[in-house]
Amino acid sequence: MQNKSEFIKIVKQNEGIIYKISRVYTNDEEDQKDLYQEVVYQLWKSFGSFRAESKVSTWMYRIALNTSIAWLNKRKRKPHKISIDFELHNKADEKDTLMEERLNVLYAQIKQLGVVDKGLILLFLEGKSYEEISQITGFTSSNVGTRLARIKQKLKKRILK
Repeated sequence: MQNKSEFIKIVKQNEGIIYKISRVYTNDEEDQKDLYQEVVYQLWKSFGSFRAESKVSTWMYRIALNTSIAWLNKRKRKPHKISIDFELHNKADEKDTLMEERLNVLYAQIKQLGVVDKGLILLFLEGKSYEEISQITGFTSSNVGTRLARIKQKLKKRILK
């Protein structure tokens, strides 16, 4: 029972990681909830084997990103659905603040990036160092820097159009 309470505590402390990743890798609220649940399930499955050789957040990012990529690949094989209710629901509840609009534009552009690029820019926006991103993704620090520079350039071009 100690494992369960420790796991719940860790997830609650770091649930922002799961939320942000599930938001970037999905297009509607229902899928976001499904992916969030799948990430938590995968974290629970691998919790017993977590050796604390890295930070908990590094471990969570790695599991969440890998789960999201696998989830996306599985979804590609299923028919695509369009949720009209979701679109109408969001328009009615949307607040017209400048910051919220900018965030929505940024997230919309991030969603158009490739699978790996989404994860890299998300980690960067979280304030992770190149070294931390390197540990999470398995890329070298210099490769992370190069990829991020290209991603930022691509986003800047798309947003300023």
